Amino acid sequence: MEKLTLLGNQNVTYANEYNPKILEVFENKHQDHDYFVKFNCPEFTSLCPITGQPDFATVTISYVPDIKMVESKSLKLYLFSFRNHGAFHEDCVNIIMEDLITLMDPKYIEVWGKFLPRGGLSIDPYCNYGKKGTKWEDVAFKRLAEHDMYPEKVDNR
Repeated sequence: MEKLTLLGNQNVTYANEYNPKILEVFENKHQDHDYFVKFNCPEFTSLCPITGQPDFATVTISYVPDIKMVESKSLKLYLFSFRNHGAFHEDCVNIIMEDLITLMDPKYIEVWGKFLPRGGLSIDPYCNYGKKGTKWEDVAFKRLAEHDMYPEKVDNR
């Protein structure tokens, strides 16, 4: 826990640009069994890389930790760093997933963005990853193949 610099720090400054270096980890104290950790970020924002207009989404991150876990305040600040970042919706969820894989090396992870409509169209990109050569690789394929088979009713969110 000594390596955590953001949790409890009252003088944290918010990043003005995308910053994966703000992410911090701690050791998983329950490595003897598998379990999901789920984060919901209902106020995610990024910018359209073409128009510069803001995009708003709920981003859900679920993962099965191995040795390392992401510290939640650093994750919040990291997600906030997308606020002025220009990226398509699909890029945002994949970048988030790839950064978290690099940080934690989880057994399994999935990231789902549910973006508010703009121009009458909402986009809900989903990506996942299971550690190669493990049962989690098969879980990732199955979850992706069966993803959103029963989508919710979209009523302008």
